[in-house]
Amino acid sequence: MSLPASTAELRALDAAHHLHPFSDMKSLNAEGSRIIVKAEGVWLTDSDGNRILDGMSGLWCVNVGYGRQEIVDAVAQQMTELPYYNTFFKTTHKPAIELAAKLAELTPPQFNRVFFTGSGSESNDTVIKLVRRYFQIKEKPEKKIIISRRNAYHGSTVAAGSLGGMAPMHGQSAPIPDILHIAQPYWWGEARQGETPEEFGLRAAQALEAAIDAMGEDRIAAFIAEPIQGAGGVIIPPATYWPEIARICRERDILFISDEVICGFGRTGKWFGCETFGTEPDILVMAKGITSGYMPLGGVMVADRVAEVLLEGGDFNHGYTYSGHPAACAAAIANLDIMVREDLVGHVANDAGPYLKAGWSALADHPLVGEAPMTGLVGALELTPDKTGRTSFADVGKVGTLARDFSFKNGLVMRAVRDRLIIAPPLVISHGEIDELVARARRTLDDTYAELKRWGWVR
Repeated sequence: MSLPASTAELRALDAAHHLHPFSDMKSLNAEGSRIIVKAEGVWLTDSDGNRILDGMSGLWCVNVGYGRQEIVDAVAQQMTELPYYNTFFKTTHKPAIELAAKLAELTPPQFNRVFFTGSGSESNDTVIKLVRRYFQIKEKPEKKIIISRRNAYHGSTVAAGSLGGMAPMHGQSAPIPDILHIAQPYWWGEARQGETPEEFGLRAAQALEAAIDAMGEDRIAAFIAEPIQGAGGVIIPPATYWPEIARICRERDILFISDEVICGFGRTGKWFGCETFGTEPDILVMAKGITSGYMPLGGVMVADRVAEVLLEGGDFNHGYTYSGHPAACAAAIANLDIMVREDLVGHVANDAGPYLKAGWSALADHPLVGEAPMTGLVGALELTPDKTGRTSFADVGKVGTLARDFSFKNGLVMRAVRDRLIIAPPLVISHGEIDELVARARRTLDDTYAELKRWGWVR
């Protein structure tokens, strides 16, 4: 089939045949999809020739930037030698072996074994089975409940969506049993009047202890959390939150799962977010940045104390056709080689991260911005009609969507979550590109503010 050349014709074909993720297809088809035709570094080009700065790394994943021929060549070579074979039936292959060993080197010291998947959603499905199997082997089958957080995102399959705390997802597909959700550490939106971030961080963390006590420690299998809640709005916990969570997990017979699908592979200025916040998880969930999005791949790192139990339990009756796909593993190996050689983690920690944070923090002076938090290369702008009172707009989400659309018009991809704009640019972003990102973000705020004045929503 030969595709048409014009944007209008491509949009019509897309509308006729393509169901998009997380989309209102009626309104999308009426407006027309953006059609991206090529990309290089941190820049996208659409079908009309517009150059767009990708402030979201695709979907939080293109850490090394677009156009890395080294990854393309590694995949092509692997496809030539061994395009596919499974890892069932007492079989493996070189790319899976090499990548597993490399991940054992890069992850915190308690991790030496990985279970490969095809995505973050598959990884979190795997986690549910894995932690319940762990306690079955330990003759504690009643320990089934996994505690998560409201507004967390852990994937969109039935099981992973149940782990997440997204109310709209639960409204369309009821969560599976034995998943419990507690408060999120969202100081701006949920702190009491006069409560400091430090006080709120402790209170939010202690919700975990209260939930364990209420349900009974003998029924709780694990606590799962993102170091920074990504799709929930880049919720960066107060400094007191993670130390208290770590204390609770140490003192209880439950497993701690760090969902690093977004925070992993350099995003926070360390290889993994748990290292940034000083926690020591028993299970580490990964995807996205493991290949910089060049191929689909995910994984679950299992700490030695958990793996040793699983090794004594016979068959683990779980797996995927594409677990450890050789071409995906080859992409990951090449991607991680780039990250190590170019010290992209150090670049985020010592150069790009601090530089972007300085520019981003300055946006907090805008009359629409209540807070502008950032860690590493992931940040947010909370849009508010009243900075002092920390109030929200009456029609939650409308202003965020308005600002997001202005951002697209200004040649910058930012994402809107409620009335919160979020960014996570490729780790390779330069100072000049950061300056451009911040300038386009400020222009977006100005455009949004002017429109809200016309609506009479702000003075």
